[in-house]
Amino acid sequence: MPLSNVQIEEFKERLKGLHAQLTRMLEGTTRNVKRPDEATGYTQHQADQGTDDFDRTISLEITGKEFALLRQIDRALEKIEDSTYGICDVSGEEIPLARLEAIPYATMTVKSQELFEKGLLTE
Repeated sequence: MPLSNVQIEEFKERLKGLHAQLTRMLEGTTRNVKRPDEATGYTQHQADQGTDDFDRTISLEITGKEFALLRQIDRALEKIEDSTYGICDVSGEEIPLARLEAIPYATMTVKSQELFEKGLLTE
């Protein structure tokens, strides 16, 4: 059963909220990664430098995943504008309401998502 206009509007608001929240998080993480070390030089112990490098690597990995999630949210918002929200990008089938409630930025059915993650499909 297709989504009602009220449901689509509710999902749009949720997606916009997630987008704003994720954008704020990314700005903070990016600022921390780009921040120069306050204690660089010969006085800092090598172990401290290693810990700082490790923390920066973890932050970069998290930032990459957040950017990917932000792209998914942007795609879902595009689908709302195109009047295709709730329709699988791959199969053209309706995405179940329960899936959209759990993952409002889902653009594929579970079956299509599994095939994509196994590398059997390209997005």
